[in-house]
Amino acid sequence: MPIDFTAIDFETANGSPASPCAVGLVRVRDGKITDTLAFLIQPPVPHDWFHAGNIKVHGIRPSDVDGAATAAEAIALMMGFIGDDVLLAHNAPFDMGVLRSTAAHIGVELPQLHYACSLAISRKTYNLESYRLNSVAYAIGHEEFDHHDALADSDACARIIIHAADRHGVESLAELLAATKQTLKPLHAKEMR
Repeated sequence: MPIDFTAIDFETANGSPASPCAVGLVRVRDGKITDTLAFLIQPPVPHDWFHAGNIKVHGIRPSDVDGAATAAEAIALMMGFIGDDVLLAHNAPFDMGVLRSTAAHIGVELPQLHYACSLAISRKTYNLESYRLNSVAYAIGHEEFDHHDALADSDACARIIIHAADRHGVESLAELLAATKQTLKPLHAKEMR
């Protein structure tokens, strides 16, 4: 397994994990970014209200998602892009929770995908005061990005994984996971807390 994966990041309209309003995806092949996909999403009813705190974080307003992809359309587009890739996200339990909750809410079955967490990998790779996405991105020299923009955040996640693999001197995602004592988790399993 070379360093192939899709990085994913969601922004949500409110505190519900079933309220995605934006997604960004970044495909990596052989340790290089090869493709991206990002779009706004209409959160499904009744999770379609926007909390002022969330708007303050990502800047997406209810009017911005008028005419955007429905949750069902969004999942179809995402799965078409992801294929059978391993997913990577920074604080993956959040993003996988959004994907699972949204799919369950609208009655869509997700494929048997696996994922890993760039936050957990970062903790085993770098010695930083903070492992927040922007802190790790800055630490690897990726300073110019629009934090809380879904595509910018998934791009930063992808760059962190590529940098971590290089730092550990590994040539595959499997080797990076082994070097950082991480394992792939099944998307269909519930998070253990």
